[in-house]
Amino acid sequence: LEALRLEAPPARIVWVSSCEVYGVSATLPISEEAAVAPANPYAVSKTSGDLLAAVYADAHGLNLVRARPFNHTGPGQLPIFITSSLARQAAEGRGAGVTTLRIVTGNPDTRRDFTDVRDVVRAYRLLAARSGDAGTIYNVSSGRSVSAGEQVELLASLIAPIAVEHVIDPARVRAHEVMDLRGDCSRLRAATGWEPQIPFRQTLADTIEWWSRELEQGIQSSPVRH
Repeated sequence: LEALRLEAPPARIVWVSSCEVYGVSATLPISEEAAVAPANPYAVSKTSGDLLAAVYADAHGLNLVRARPFNHTGPGQLPIFITSSLARQAAEGRGAGVTTLRIVTGNPDTRRDFTDVRDVVRAYRLLAARSGDAGTIYNVSSGRSVSAGEQVELLASLIAPIAVEHVIDPARVRAHEVMDLRGDCSRLRAATGWEPQIPFRQTLADTIEWWSRELEQGIQSSPVRH
């Protein structure tokens, strides 16, 4: 921000924040008017950056908007995130020819608003092309949330006839978990005409196929062991 202020003050800036800044909201879906109430260390860090960006926009007149994306996922995502982790496990199980796939998760009832990463990037590009809305906050979201348990059920339908055994691991249940995060994207829709186009089922299916290719290439490129 300081470099932009000094070297490129007219530049259009899309500051990518996070829905985590909202924490536990009294109303769903969450609008941009909701107060920030970060509930974990990551959320605190994102809130700090979000507020700092707002200070620069206000104090120095930077042409900056803040995007607050809700969960996004899709092909290419690291498996530390639930949807990509599930997709990788499905690809591994299918590649190994298993008849039953054991899936272990934390709390199956936590719900998140997932948007395909390809739709999210399209939203960022639309915001970058705009002008005259400096200082505005935009949620990037689908307006719907899906639970971890529902993701496992969807996975099972995509890899049938492989059976899926869903196991809940209490050690994976996070303290201070926000049970539902779902965003209102009406402001973004009104400003740009953006709508998410890729349904979650396709996102998960595409991610399974991406992992299948990645794992196959990894096997082919592995050195021969004697």
